[in-house]
Amino acid sequence: MASCAIVLLAAIALLIQVNAKEWRAGAHHHHLITRMQSPRRGAALPLALKEGFAYTEHYFQQTLDHFNVGNITLFPQRYLLHNASWSGGASGAPIFVYCGNEGDIVWFAENTGFMFDIAPLFGALLVFPEHRFYGKSQPFGGQNGPKELAFCSAEQALADFATLILDLKRNLSAQASPVVVFGGSYGGMLAAWFRLKYPHIAIGALASSAPILQFENIVPYTTYYDIVSNAFKREGEECFEIIRNSWTAITEAAEQQNGLRNLSQDFHMCSDFKNADELINWLESAYSYLAMANYPYAANFTMPLPAYPVRKVCQAMVNSPVASSILQRIYAGVNVYYNFTGAAKCFDLDDDPHGLSGWNWQSCTEMVMPMSSNSSTSMYPPFEWDGEAWSRFCWEKYGAIPRPSWVTTEFGGHDIKSALRNFGSNIVFSNGLLDPWSGGSVLESISSTILAFVTKEGAHHLDFRWSRKDDPQWLIEQRELEVREIKRWLSEYHSLHRQNVFVI
Repeated sequence: MASCAIVLLAAIALLIQVNAKEWRAGAHHHHLITRMQSPRRGAALPLALKEGFAYTEHYFQQTLDHFNVGNITLFPQRYLLHNASWSGGASGAPIFVYCGNEGDIVWFAENTGFMFDIAPLFGALLVFPEHRFYGKSQPFGGQNGPKELAFCSAEQALADFATLILDLKRNLSAQASPVVVFGGSYGGMLAAWFRLKYPHIAIGALASSAPILQFENIVPYTTYYDIVSNAFKREGEECFEIIRNSWTAITEAAEQQNGLRNLSQDFHMCSDFKNADELINWLESAYSYLAMANYPYAANFTMPLPAYPVRKVCQAMVNSPVASSILQRIYAGVNVYYNFTGAAKCFDLDDDPHGLSGWNWQSCTEMVMPMSSNSSTSMYPPFEWDGEAWSRFCWEKYGAIPRPSWVTTEFGGHDIKSALRNFGSNIVFSNGLLDPWSGGSVLESISSTILAFVTKEGAHHLDFRWSRKDDPQWLIEQRELEVREIKRWLSEYHSLHRQNVFVI
């Protein structure tokens, strides 16, 4: 793509060639975070995020394998610090830690303005540790084959965060400073799991858009694509039907003489499609990410997008000239997503500046998120989850066999209410129901300390973005509730430790 591509949310290009049945059966769960756009990727730090806010870049010599005492290999883990608001360790001021996702940590820091907004209120130090095997935190210098990627897992990443936090507290003489962890999407899953696995390190967790239930036999497999489809259907039945009917039109057009070349030209691709599935996946990805980034104002999260981008896409499709074909309407709509600024001259399926080999590995080992599409409720082509097909894909790609039950074995998920009610505390799950990942998250409060804050109009971790003058009232109130809980956690911590040195 002529414009920057995104790490968490942009077009999914097939990284390897698999047949359509196997891709539909398994690879769709890559939508969690496949690409995110980082307009300033590679820029020197510190970066000014907003007037008065900046962070600095640091490296920590991290243990490669926390669970093998015989392996003493270290690697440089990157982390970012924002200390302009910190009242210091001697005051008992808190440390807020963002659990790095599957991508460059700079991108996440730039899109988690909520932490910067509230840091002065709490006198907090902000820490953004990068997830191993992403961004600049490459244990093997970017040489990531199956042997190396064996060290890429959620368990190792959580241990990284724990080790780094404890080291920072020692070096900063901040042993008395309580830690609160934050995270959005996969990072939100990590934040919730961190609180459960390391309650002696983090006193609370704010997990936004965290689909910890999007695993084997917990939520209906059609949930994700049904929510995406509903985002378009609510803008009008005609928009929904145009998209649903487009898949057959694409297949038929591809079968014509010079069909793939003509499709490539019609959709302004930089190179010709190799098969119809490349176009289908490209479009499917855009629709999913539009639902995730369906914010009430213009934003540059997945791509530069207008306010309520799903509405704009549907308007472009429906309001095309009367004589427009179905594929011309589809292009008019998807162009809003991929080229709202008009800067792109053509689109490149392989435009991936961040690299996602780590996530592809994780989804082939532990992050197995079954999905399917139902023709009666979804605008997507129908497909069933096929665990055997996904296993074949992963074995051919990595020589790895997926473990679909491992995440729920390691972190829980089944009977989540009983588990969290009996053994968990101080976790906030925040979700917006426009976000397709909300279907795999915790949407009901479980106890007085395991809370769910749910908004009807919210999209993918919208609450973590920078505050704005045009924030809707429901978003302002949601963030106020989150701040209230953080205050409660800190108050209880200091009361328990009989430290009256930090008063909010």
